[in-house]
Amino acid sequence: MSRDFDVIVYGASGFVGALVAQHLAENAPPETQIALAGRSPEKLESVRARLGVDWPVIVADAGDRDALTTMAARTRVVVTTVGPYARHGLPLVNACAEAGTDYLDLSGEVLFVRDSIAANHETARRTGARIVHSCGFDSIPSDIGVHVLHKHVRSELTDTTLVVTSLSGGISGGTIDSMRGQVDAVRSDPALRRAAASPYSLTPDRDAEPDLGRQPDMVSVPASDVDPSLRGQLAPFVMASYNTRVVRRSNALRGHAYGRRFRYREAVSVGASPLSPVFAFGLKMGLTGLFLGLAVPPTRFLLDRILPRPGTGPDEKTRRNGHFTVDIFTTTVEGERYRARFRAKGDPGYAATAVMLGESALALVLDRDRLPESEGGVLTPATALGDALVDRLRAAGVEITVHPAGR
Repeated sequence: MSRDFDVIVYGASGFVGALVAQHLAENAPPETQIALAGRSPEKLESVRARLGVDWPVIVADAGDRDALTTMAARTRVVVTTVGPYARHGLPLVNACAEAGTDYLDLSGEVLFVRDSIAANHETARRTGARIVHSCGFDSIPSDIGVHVLHKHVRSELTDTTLVVTSLSGGISGGTIDSMRGQVDAVRSDPALRRAAASPYSLTPDRDAEPDLGRQPDMVSVPASDVDPSLRGQLAPFVMASYNTRVVRRSNALRGHAYGRRFRYREAVSVGASPLSPVFAFGLKMGLTGLFLGLAVPPTRFLLDRILPRPGTGPDEKTRRNGHFTVDIFTTTVEGERYRARFRAKGDPGYAATAVMLGESALALVLDRDRLPESEGGVLTPATALGDALVDRLRAAGVEITVHPAGR
């Protein structure tokens, strides 16, 4: 495509947007044409000065469809951190799909992505646009982790569980704000509540999915139920209800290459102390209480004053010292067990996410000949970026490995 820019970072004056812009400033080849976009020229110019770059500034409000259409037509890739996406995102996705422009975001919102698929998948297939949601901590470790695991095993997978074994970082105000929006949506509409609860809410054809029985999101089981090498207790992982849908969509878009018996879930380890079952139960009740609290006006009022606000984030020291490790355990149809590990330094929701989103953009710009074959559409990190992103993340210091389970 002949465009003015390779990448536009939309929302570059926001907390996460500025981190993504910083990653690109430090890691993109000098010839890469990048612009900063948002609604405040003064804030964008401040970010540009702080980064020490001469990138152009583009003013476009999330509610101005004409400005978004013009912006999308000027670039090969749009990276947006402007959320909650259910409130602000669809006009920009629509503009990119129509213009044949690749699109990346950090959404962890089931209903938004479901709406995006309905509105844009066929258009993007026609124009060749790769619309890729969830290119941060939600859901690249999950989606790319399973992709790498399946490619290494070269066999169909059955029971597969991601376990968050280590996690340190701040709480994302943007994630909390997205949770508020989805809670409000499902509270007011039973149909949306059923859609959000379906394990196949993001798959192209629910009727084509095999009947694998219940696939609950709130997993609280002994760790040995996942793999005999594990000890302790597992508890629910807050993002399981989203990440699992993304991984299942990848399997469906690939013609169920992971297997017709592929069952996927996510959990977090709470250790192996005698009190770990108590911790697991407490975490499960805490997550349930958080969602219920956001749905009830009196407790919502209190939580809104306690929880982090959107547009805020941890300080530089917390971002630098954060880290995460996820292990994905699977059993093949032949009964062999494997473990993939996805580990990175940096606060998961900010520092590590900026790396994942920034490298996703560079993969779309610089590695076109290595991307998975696709006609375009509303894709997933695995189906849109695949090995090109894996190699970039490894080069950026992310550990992505596969071994027989127990090693």
